[in-house]
Amino acid sequence: MRKLLGLFILVAAASCEDPKRAAVQESEFSGYWYQNQAEINVYALEQVRYGEIREGEAVMIFVTEDFSKKDQVKLDNPQDTPSDARKVLKLNKTRSFQTGVYPYHTMLSVFTPVYDELKSPKIVASVTEWCGQAFTQMNWRNSNYQIRQFSYFESEGDREFKINAASEDELWNLIRLNPELIEEGESSLIPGLVYQRFSHVPLKNENVLLSKKSINPSVTELTVDYQDLARTLRIRYQNSFPHEILSWEEEEVSQKGDTLLTKAVRKKKQMLDYWNLNSKADSAYSQSLAL
Repeated sequence: MRKLLGLFILVAAASCEDPKRAAVQESEFSGYWYQNQAEINVYALEQVRYGEIREGEAVMIFVTEDFSKKDQVKLDNPQDTPSDARKVLKLNKTRSFQTGVYPYHTMLSVFTPVYDELKSPKIVASVTEWCGQAFTQMNWRNSNYQIRQFSYFESEGDREFKINAASEDELWNLIRLNPELIEEGESSLIPGLVYQRFSHVPLKNENVLLSKKSINPSVTELTVDYQDLARTLRIRYQNSFPHEILSWEEEEVSQKGDTLLTKAVRKKKQMLDYWNLNSKADSAYSQSLAL
């Protein structure tokens, strides 16, 4: 009886585990991403805001870390609670640009499991400018994104709601893990959180068409065509591992019928343990990144 009970417990525990990503090649992945460094990418940005092009800068920082399954935060001491640790690829993506007299700053953070076939457990975005702040956080729990949305706009106010769909913001990390994880065809996605804050469209799942095309033998372009938003996102990346992101475009059609194009092209890339480079002497690294 005890043996049968033990076997039942083992089977039940195994059935509760998240399925594994077969597409992640451990040897090449660990050789690149487990160097105790982050990959920092700097892009020349042309951002559409208020119907005009604003020159600015975007930075995409990719790094792996141990993430709490239970609390969905970075673990300070993962060795103390190994059963709660999940390896994630984290993206921190910033944009900075000027609108007239005042600046805009945005930040997107996406935490995507490396080995578990699971939606990104946490996605966060913030937008700050002189009028105020807006902040959105999505946590994947119980087969839904639990969403909390905060804004200085009365019409958007503080809200909590749920959406059962994948997120556009996860695509960046899936490309870096393995572009084959992104299937072509019709799908449903939650639009990017920064786009949503800029456009003020209601946050909900939208019908999209995902497609890929070869730009040249070494570069592919992923296209995310929103069927009802008059918006298209295009991301160009290297075919070979580690699938670096070279550029992206966000095409929108304004209410006047004008085509508006935000685009970013990479100008610098460097692997750094930036969290240790916080002295005045380390400002030389900013110069090397053209920041």
